[in-house]
Amino acid sequence: MSKSGLEKSEDSIGKLTIKEPYTKTRFLSKQARGVIDLFRAFTLFPPLVVSMAIMTASLIFNDIPIKEDWWIIVGQASFTITVVNAASNALNQATDVKADKISKPYRPIPKGVVKAEGAQSLAYLLYLFALLRAVTINVWFGIFIFLIMVFTVTYSLPPRMKKYLIINQIWIAIPRGMLGILASWSVFGDPFTPTPLIIGAIATTYLIGGMAAKDIVDSEADKKTGVHTMINTYGCKKTALMTLPFIVFPFAFIPIFINHGELAYYLFPLTLLVIPSFFVAFLIYRGTESKTLENVHAWAIMYIQYVVFAMGFSLLTIFKDILPY
Repeated sequence: MSKSGLEKSEDSIGKLTIKEPYTKTRFLSKQARGVIDLFRAFTLFPPLVVSMAIMTASLIFNDIPIKEDWWIIVGQASFTITVVNAASNALNQATDVKADKISKPYRPIPKGVVKAEGAQSLAYLLYLFALLRAVTINVWFGIFIFLIMVFTVTYSLPPRMKKYLIINQIWIAIPRGMLGILASWSVFGDPFTPTPLIIGAIATTYLIGGMAAKDIVDSEADKKTGVHTMINTYGCKKTALMTLPFIVFPFAFIPIFINHGELAYYLFPLTLLVIPSFFVAFLIYRGTESKTLENVHAWAIMYIQYVVFAMGFSLLTIFKDILPY
């Protein structure tokens, strides 16, 4: 490939991924692009879509009279959850500068585009905005958002649960799984009923295993900065085998919940997510880094499957009356 062709290829990659993102600023300044990159847009897509799906399912499941402005409520609540995730991402980068200089030097703080203090201040402002917005939706939604904030803040700041083996994966999975789903369900329904609790438990268990994928790229950096993960402790192959039950069994147990009357029969197709779960575990086992994604393929597929799970649950709930069984 010619030199000009290679440069063109690298520029194209830069437009599709966060890696080396500051070489061109056609529409935004480097600082503006740096602030946006603090939020890590790809990781904001799952909580946005998942929360919207769960809220819509809750609306239909609980037979709430549908008003003309229901979609405005869903939009505001899901946006609030997304803002909390954006704040968490900014705070995490502000406190992970040493590790990012090793494994992700292209990020805005190691690159010198954004200062760590500024990123941390921005995170606090976003947290405050999200909490104030959440309490205007309803009390339980506000409580769950506050709990999510507690988990995400203590993950990055003292006691910094991120550094503790296995606990770090649980600490991410609970707010993104159980608490996120219960918060979404509480917008239109009672979050302490079997359906949201079981769906939240399935999501949490899956994420406990699947979140191991995010540590593959950071393995050496985490080890040098005192963060103990399954990847840098046991290696990719052992981690994949150890997390396989967490990734696969939640979906395999769905028929059992249905048989005991805890989940509705129409949710049986969600059991099929067992198949891609094995694929996620296989990708963790391989542990290969992507050239175009910020993280490994297992990480991306894990997030996509989580979105499919939530959307599948929502669609099956919405169209339950016309399903052919």
